[in-house]
Amino acid sequence: MENNHKKKMIAPIVVTILVVLYYLLYFLLLIYELPNLVAKVAFGIIPLLLGGTMIYVCKERIEEIKGGQEDDLGKY
Repeated sequence: MENNHKKKMIAPIVVTILVVLYYLLYFLLLIYELPNLVAKVAFGIIPLLLGGTMIYVCKERIEEIKGGQEDDLGKY
């Protein structure tokens, strides 16, 4: 893998880590603050799903970069 590809993977990975940490902290805050179980599940599942989606999108982006598709706009 070229060094240029590694540099292009840094930004998606860092952004993914920061967003997932934010969603995790938000989830923990909701679990701690909300009074009943139904509210915890209803509002807590959303940040977890968003975090999982963010990880999936990052994985797809890394595969695109490794495959030589550095520019997302090249598809359109």
